[in-house]
Amino acid sequence: MASAGRERVSRDFPFPRNRNLPPPSGARTQEGGGRKCPPRGLLGVVVRGAVGARAVMPQRRELLVLVLVLRGAAALEPISLGIAIGAASALTGYLSYPRFYCGFVECCPRDADRPNATALKEALDTKLFGQHLAKEVILKAVVGFKNNTNPKKPLALSLHGWAGTGKNYVSQIIAENIHKQGLKSKFVHLFVSTLHFPHDQNVTQYKDQLQKWIRGNVSACASSVFIFDEMDKLHPGLIDAIKPLLDYYDQIDGVSYRKAIFIFLSNAGGDLITKVALDFWRNGKDREQILLKDLEQVLSLGVFNNKNSGLWHSSLIDKNLIDYFVPFLPLEYRHVKMCIRAEIQSRGNAIDEEVVKKVADEMTFFPKGEKIYSDKGCKTVQAKLDFY
Repeated sequence: MASAGRERVSRDFPFPRNRNLPPPSGARTQEGGGRKCPPRGLLGVVVRGAVGARAVMPQRRELLVLVLVLRGAAALEPISLGIAIGAASALTGYLSYPRFYCGFVECCPRDADRPNATALKEALDTKLFGQHLAKEVILKAVVGFKNNTNPKKPLALSLHGWAGTGKNYVSQIIAENIHKQGLKSKFVHLFVSTLHFPHDQNVTQYKDQLQKWIRGNVSACASSVFIFDEMDKLHPGLIDAIKPLLDYYDQIDGVSYRKAIFIFLSNAGGDLITKVALDFWRNGKDREQILLKDLEQVLSLGVFNNKNSGLWHSSLIDKNLIDYFVPFLPLEYRHVKMCIRAEIQSRGNAIDEEVVKKVADEMTFFPKGEKIYSDKGCKTVQAKLDFY
């Protein structure tokens, strides 16, 4: 029976299950193995009212422990029985302690939990190259938001730049700082436009499903993280479905979204960022002299008027609901070499500068005359290193 259930799910769900990837629109999902699960709606959304079912799990386990101990103690003399009951009570209390329980099962962060600012800074410093603006903004935004016990709205970050500049990497770093399991966490949800919202004619259905998915998961964990990749391939207007969830509301139908984080990733605006960076270079200025104010307004206006940005005439921009537009600068030759060194080290190998140079020299650069910036950033570094 169990194997049949798994076969039925695999036919309905054509790619490997991943808790942080919501199934494509229209896919049926069900939990196998005979485990009783909370009732789910469209897209497998955990409906409100099912959250409490999760909370009783520890109590059921504690009751079972107590019953087993008392059953064994029934044949003992009164003194031994008293000791057994006392031990069982102590054990039950210990098992009910959240820290103990959450050592075995992933739990939603408590209000008292705070982000590790030092760890976040270290991750950005050692894993992200050539992005002084992104490092500064992300550290300030995430730490400030999580340290606020009563935020007025969810944190919304819009990350822009060409492929291979580090946008996905940063979203992964943020996820790992909030939830230890990062992208594998059941509280982190990744949407890929071409996978989850492929058909323009189904936009109305997608909007409804998206709202229900977010509502169900925020009900289960207020600190949920939602990542929208390939925003530039998203149908215009679809993202406006979540506008009420990003607004300044204490609650909507009994659910508060104020502690959630929304991250939008887009290639849109990459040309605008490159133009500013190139102007600085041609004027003999270091890229580190570029300030957020030099790009943020240009970016927000540019993507608002870009029909292929996913945010074209979006109410999220019009109503100022995106907290930060984060620019990712195009990467220079020296930054590509940094990526190569980091990748070599991550594989447990000693850095060979000759290999670093060979791999970097295989990259293509633009503009045609100056050849300053890598066409693909660091995106193909891993694949190219496989040949050495």
